[in-house]
Amino acid sequence: MRELLRTNDLVRLSWVQALLADAGIEAVTFDNHASVLEGSVVAITRRLMVIDEDYERACALLAEADAEPPPPASDGTTDL
Repeated sequence: MRELLRTNDLVRLSWVQALLADAGIEAVTFDNHASVLEGSVVAITRRLMVIDEDYERACALLAEADAEPPPPASDGTTDL
C-alpha cells in the first residue's frame, strides 16, 4: 500500500474517499484511533492509503480534482 494523503481535515478526507470510491478505487484510512486519542494537538495525522496498482490513477484523480477552477468570465460569471 502507498500513502496518498496525510491530513487531520475530516471533511477533505471524506471527500477524497468519496472521489476515489466513485472511480472504483478502494482507500483505507490508517491512524484513525491514534489521531483521536492524542486529542487536539494534531501531532498524529490520518493517512489515506491505496494499493500500489491504484496509486498513479488515484494521484491523477486527486490532482485533477484539486485543480483551480477557471477564472471568471468578463461578465462576472464562471463557466463550470
